Amino acid sequence: MDFDPAMADRRRSASSNIYHCLYNAKDFCSRQSLARELNISLPTVYQNLAKLMAAGLIRDSGEQQSTGGRKASGLSIVPDARIAAGVSVTENRLRLVAADLLLNELAYREIPIQPVVRLSDMGGLLSQVLEQFLDDFNVDRDRLLGVGIALPAIMSPDSRRIVAAPTLQLKDLSLEGLTDSMPYPTYIENDAACGGHAELFVREGNRNMAYLSLENGVGGAIMFGGGPYLGDNRRSGEFGHMCVEPGGLRCTCGKMGCLEAYCSPRRVRDTFGITLDEFFSRLRQRGSGYEEYEALWDNMLRHLAIGIANIRLALDCDVVLGGFLSEFLAPYLPRLKEYVAGIHPFEADTDYLHLSTLRRHTVPLGVALHFIVDFLDRV
Repeated sequence: MDFDPAMADRRRSASSNIYHCLYNAKDFCSRQSLARELNISLPTVYQNLAKLMAAGLIRDSGEQQSTGGRKASGLSIVPDARIAAGVSVTENRLRLVAADLLLNELAYREIPIQPVVRLSDMGGLLSQVLEQFLDDFNVDRDRLLGVGIALPAIMSPDSRRIVAAPTLQLKDLSLEGLTDSMPYPTYIENDAACGGHAELFVREGNRNMAYLSLENGVGGAIMFGGGPYLGDNRRSGEFGHMCVEPGGLRCTCGKMGCLEAYCSPRRVRDTFGITLDEFFSRLRQRGSGYEEYEALWDNMLRHLAIGIANIRLALDCDVVLGGFLSEFLAPYLPRLKEYVAGIHPFEADTDYLHLSTLRRHTVPLGVALHFIVDFLDRV
């Protein structure tokens, strides 16, 4: 029999559609419901399910209670059939995560590091740390799709160079050597863009969104129509370097008055020499002698409100606050919204302002997501 490419494509399409239907299913899903949902025959469903099960991608998930007759057997994907790893690089630590196909966190670790001087040296360290991480958490290399690396950097349009990474004190530097020691597929991306991708992935629907990442470097991502808006030079969403106080505090970029200079967690460390956990612990005490902590925090919130109002005015979409500072923001969100409403000339309602769903681990999960999405596109 001659090979029929069209028939092969239809078979692949049926298998892919079945997998994606199960991947996105919110309720009980049976062979019969798959046939109805996808408008294909039961024999076609059975044939393609057999292939997916043989590949270890789906499984039976129990029986649904029946109102009469034979019970329907449920189906679901196998979330850890494939695993993706993500590494977030900052000036003083690495954050590593392993995630399954549903972006569920399987393992996490933070490791302190010295400031980056040469990317080739960083590459060797990354490889060593990653292998130890995979060993310690028993991650099966055969199921590992790849390793994503998120950098607090503006990348060149071809993703081969760092244009500027102020918090790492790096500029105009080739990325060559960063991943040479890794025997896995790799991907490198801006950290805030990764956070925006992850947040869009876990949220329902395809609402437009501006993601503001509040880490040591303040950045962001613009997500329109279900995907990123990168800009002409891949520099969209650099919210951290909008000016919120002309002639104000000096930023890591060298300019004065940037949002990053006022709202980065670095400001807490540089001012008081303490961690965020210690800062917010003292802030909650509200006793005599703690006024300076409240004063700094209120100043950070007021400048953050300026940045949020500017983003909303420019883009007219939801604004989502992420990064590890967002983990502490929930008790202060009403005050922040009040400040934003007082600045915005047209809107008193701030229902468009949200905290990230993923919070602290958004960035490493977001860069791992690249390989999950790639797998879903190919299955």
